[in-house]
Amino acid sequence: MRLMPGMAAAFALLISSAKAAAGHCPDWKEGRLAREVQALEARIAKWDRAYYQNARSPIDDALYDQAVARLETWRACAGVSRRHTPERRITTSRSAGADSVRRHPVAQTGLAKTDKAGVKRWSSRRDDLWVQPKVDGVAVTLRYVDGELMAAVSRGDGERGQNWTARARRLPAVPTVLPEPVSAVLQGELYWRLDEHVQASTARHRARNRVAGVMRKAAPSAAELSRVGLFVWGWPDGPEAMPDRLERLAALGFATAAYTHRLDDRRDATYWRRHWYRAPLPFASDGVVLKQGKRPGGRQWHAAPPAWAMAWKYPSQRALAGVRGIEFRIGRTGRVTPLIYLDPVRLEGRRVSRVSLGSLQRWRQLDIRAGDQLSVLLGGLTIPAFDGVVWQAAEREPLTVPAADDYHRLSCFSLDDAGAYPLGCESQLLARLDWLGDALDMRGVGEGTWQALMDAGAVTGLLDWLALDQAELERVAGIGEVSAQTLIKRFAAAQAQPFKAWLEALGAPPGGERADGDWAALRRYDAADWQALSGVGPVRAAALTAFFRDPRVKALARRLAAAGVDGF
Repeated sequence: MRLMPGMAAAFALLISSAKAAAGHCPDWKEGRLAREVQALEARIAKWDRAYYQNARSPIDDALYDQAVARLETWRACAGVSRRHTPERRITTSRSAGADSVRRHPVAQTGLAKTDKAGVKRWSSRRDDLWVQPKVDGVAVTLRYVDGELMAAVSRGDGERGQNWTARARRLPAVPTVLPEPVSAVLQGELYWRLDEHVQASTARHRARNRVAGVMRKAAPSAAELSRVGLFVWGWPDGPEAMPDRLERLAALGFATAAYTHRLDDRRDATYWRRHWYRAPLPFASDGVVLKQGKRPGGRQWHAAPPAWAMAWKYPSQRALAGVRGIEFRIGRTGRVTPLIYLDPVRLEGRRVSRVSLGSLQRWRQLDIRAGDQLSVLLGGLTIPAFDGVVWQAAEREPLTVPAADDYHRLSCFSLDDAGAYPLGCESQLLARLDWLGDALDMRGVGEGTWQALMDAGAVTGLLDWLALDQAELERVAGIGEVSAQTLIKRFAAAQAQPFKAWLEALGAPPGGERADGDWAALRRYDAADWQALSGVGPVRAAALTAFFRDPRVKALARRLAAAGVDGF
């Protein structure tokens, strides 16, 4: 259930969170920011049409809120005033479930949202407070006359919505006749039934869209109709006191009381929010709704957030992050991994500033550029992960992109080779050095150390460290006398490692360790010799043959022989 955009109370809260969502003004050339603002305005308007006219949610609610906050920040950066938004027209859907437009008998108010501090302020001035889960579904108004369902209306803009009466009468969860001949206007949520759903899970469920699909579909199956549940969260003109309303709703067959609790010192809003976030429920939810037990009669309700109810949403599992830049990092074997650098965002208390895209092929499919806006999440609540492209920048930034076969197992043993490769050789050489340090058990010598040595020009090739002395090491920024002494010891111990460890350190393809003999013996192997070894097929045999015959690898072997390394 999305908070209605444009409402005064919600708008103020969105503006207050804009810095967290957007961070800063984009550093774009003159004129571009205004064009990006216009493009985002059009995109949000498109999302709104899908949500309010078709009950379809093309974007996660948390991301939507952050996108609106980003728009307001960009408007402020560009000096653009907030444009007047005309009253939204509710068009008639062509689906069987919505064949006309109807006015709500009582306005659907929507909700302003708050945080923990806001809950404390709001509740300190009120009593008779209650809490319900904020069910993540499609809002509906049901009108009963003398116990018979006469109308079902989608939320629409809060004043008018689609006529869902025919479709609602086919939903098993919506009673067409009440147990008592009462006349009542009920407001609630049509939700997708889930089995032991735990909202704390990061898995996408798209439950709301499934409900919307059933309501739009021309001929949904009986199984689909049965998956739609109903949670009645409001009876605008029902009994004045909450306990009386809950008792009467139960008598009418609605299980509202099971998910409506009075707040007290023992079980306050924080307790129920945490409980429902981690407890198994039959529906998806995106927070809790706090309500005063007594509120004005339905005739006084308007399509704007009321003062007597407030939403406190769950921690965002996804954050909207702008792309600052992209690095195509070359791994030891030549695999290209795109790294996406982000304007930092906070997610579950963690600062996220970059994510890996995994493969060059995936980047080519998505074509992510600086200025694009992405959804990121914490995989397993620990590792920042790319979740999807929310929207692409209107203007595409130029980017040098390597081809998949530009780099390989035999590229970039030295920075001297850089001219032959589109992105140079620093990334792959750094990965080779890091791998070598692990293979030769250089404890404490990691990527940072190798990067410092490369930055200082002390290491420009895979084996340059063999010739470094303590004085040269001490001239490297960040390496003092004690660190230099430690490195000299680590380098000396690495030289004494056995031949098989050195094969791995140099990057020999898998299978080379299965052969017996020293370097001189292995470089005489042909593909047939390699294939004769257990576990070595044609592909590995070809890679091994190419490795041992490559002139750059042979040069490395000669250098190791001169240094007295075992097996060379």
